[in-house]
Amino acid sequence: MAIELPPLPWDKNALAPHISAETIDYHYGKHHAAYVTKLNGMIKDDPAYTGKSVKEIMLAAPAGGLFNNAAQVWNHTFYWNSMAPNAGGAPSGPIADKINAAFGSFDNFKSQFSTAAAGHFGSGWAWLVLKDGKLEVVSTHDASNPLKEGLGTPLLTCDVWEHAYYVDYRNARPAYVEAWWSLVNWEWANARLAEA
Repeated sequence: MAIELPPLPWDKNALAPHISAETIDYHYGKHHAAYVTKLNGMIKDDPAYTGKSVKEIMLAAPAGGLFNNAAQVWNHTFYWNSMAPNAGGAPSGPIADKINAAFGSFDNFKSQFSTAAAGHFGSGWAWLVLKDGKLEVVSTHDASNPLKEGLGTPLLTCDVWEHAYYVDYRNARPAYVEAWWSLVNWEWANARLAEA
């Protein structure tokens, strides 16, 4: 059974003006789709991974092409779900309580997360994770993620590869990160927290 490109959780125009349909066309339609295509090609060359889920492949694969493509399929799917139209603002529910307990306030958390995302050197990801019952902000390089590195259970992520923002923001990553806050899907974060 081939790995399939998961559908977006919203229409490609739904995140505008913060993230344009053109960015989604490239980011999802080209980059994410290419990771799926490459992953399927690699699975054909290594039947040990046939029938496994993207997550299973990502966790089992050694460093290299197979891991990179599986992780990027998983990371991007998580990223799309970390955003929603008519979302953003301050969190509510259990995630809000956890943020206040871990960071003192939402503003402190937002500042720490924004610094991790905007200040990450090179390509990678900023994550909100649950580790040992407490929330933390972590960043990972290239295709890696908290599950692979044992950094905690991911609750939200912001993609800081250039292809996530260059069409809309050129090289102004901090402006993209600020716009991302208008899209944060707190319902997704609360659901991940409940499953953790």
